[in-house]
Amino acid sequence: LADTVNELLAEPEKLRELQRNAYQYGLHLRWPKIGADYLRLLEQVLAQAAVAASPRHLLVDPEIMPEFSLAHVCRLTDDTGIVQHAKYGIPNLKEGYCLDDNARALTMALMTYQQNKSKEALGLLPIYLSYIHYVQRDDGNFRNFLSFRREYLDEIGSEDSFGRTVWALGFLIYCAPNNSYREFGGELFSRSVPHFGQLRHLRGVANTMIGVAYYLRAHPDDDGLVAELKTLTATLLGAYAAHRGPGWHWFEEKLTYDNAILPLALLHAAEITGDEHARRVALESLAFLDGLSFRGGYLSPVGNQGWFHRDQTAEMPLFDQQAIETMAMVLVYLQAYQTTHQPAFIARMFSSYQWFLGENILRVPLYDQETKGCCDGLQETALNRNQGAESTLAYLISHLTVLKALELEHEYDESAQATTPEVKPPTAAQPKVAVPKGAESRLEVAAGEMGLGA
Repeated sequence: LADTVNELLAEPEKLRELQRNAYQYGLHLRWPKIGADYLRLLEQVLAQAAVAASPRHLLVDPEIMPEFSLAHVCRLTDDTGIVQHAKYGIPNLKEGYCLDDNARALTMALMTYQQNKSKEALGLLPIYLSYIHYVQRDDGNFRNFLSFRREYLDEIGSEDSFGRTVWALGFLIYCAPNNSYREFGGELFSRSVPHFGQLRHLRGVANTMIGVAYYLRAHPDDDGLVAELKTLTATLLGAYAAHRGPGWHWFEEKLTYDNAILPLALLHAAEITGDEHARRVALESLAFLDGLSFRGGYLSPVGNQGWFHRDQTAEMPLFDQQAIETMAMVLVYLQAYQTTHQPAFIARMFSSYQWFLGENILRVPLYDQETKGCCDGLQETALNRNQGAESTLAYLISHLTVLKALELEHEYDESAQATTPEVKPPTAAQPKVAVPKGAESRLEVAAGEMGLGA
């Protein structure tokens, strides 16, 4: 046995081939496949009419999705807010709270209430909203970190946390369960508006754009906020124009974290303003990101060990992979589907979601069926077994997004999908791309599947 192991370690290509073969074989042994076989057998024996969970043409299969549960979120939440970190499945009170997570938690709770009118989610809403209120400064900006003793740990939070909070507040204004929440959210949102023009970091800009877009869905006649959205959109488009080049269709010189949030923001903005250029840039940059992020049929987002630089000739770093990256991919594919009605985006969205369930580079699930939490990421040799707020909320938001997609699939019948006009971005000549080995072909395949130019 030792000789065999040593032989495989000495021949990486042989080891990879063995891994691929084992994976393909294992696809037929997983519980979703075996369970489905048992279900079909029972239906035949009982001679019942076949009642599928979804029509055969649907690309989302709800049967393999775990039951939705807020158990771990409730475990992490006290009367101050949601605790930032966990040791395994236990709240780590030493690390306190942060605005990013409470903003995401507010968004998740609203999505949950939208989906199933959950009283549990409704009970969580005021906790997260009161945290946002508590950390908002007199000038309308926000602090970020709070100790377990409710002491402020910073004076001004990051632009990312600002943008995520504007997103949550805009979403609250759009779909609040009652006027009290809507009016309170509107007050906090309005106080933050003067800071929009000071944003310099692209992800802060992008998150803010999404929040403003949701606000404008509720208040389409607010010309001042329409102008703010157009200004923010111009910032992203300017960054894209400055960095786009042969084989590099991106907003920066490197891929880092939360990448899909950038095309997602442009898709939201284009829906509100009708900016066709923003829409085309969003779809082109998404095709580029897709080509780098899918390998072997599963999502493998850029790892945070060095990120991926424009002039890098080595393979894109694979580790550590984080849940927020996957959440952003799930969200952007759904928004792209709503924009184009192209089913390929739904397929990609569901494949991205399955990253949480084991369709990833390590072939292990991050979602914990026992705790109902989500592990913090994929490391090179194992899971990060801590189940903090960020990763758990990323999973739940992704789950809820898939459920929304399932509803939309029922709305758009096959004939409507077939007659939807094909979307094509600019057709400028594209020289060879300096991307990881094999990524160029993946980009071409992805673009072809989605009806986009490579």
